[in-house]
Amino acid sequence: MAWMWRFEKADGTEVAPAVEPEDFTTQGDAESWVGEVWKDLLEGGVDQVTLFEDGNEVYGPMSLQAAGD
Repeated sequence: MAWMWRFEKADGTEVAPAVEPEDFTTQGDAESWVGEVWKDLLEGGVDQVTLFEDGNEVYGPMSLQAAGD
């Protein structure tokens, strides 16, 4: 199985991430990675992310904005 993130602006437009994602073999690995780099992604212009498994959407979009921002 392959897990991947799609990186988006707030309007859903896909953008290139400021941090290159790794190859993820588990959902937990993908989620841990985004949890570690979300601030860098946000500063690089990514507003939200969507998680996919083998091309199928699992969940998202998930905002990277801190609560209350």
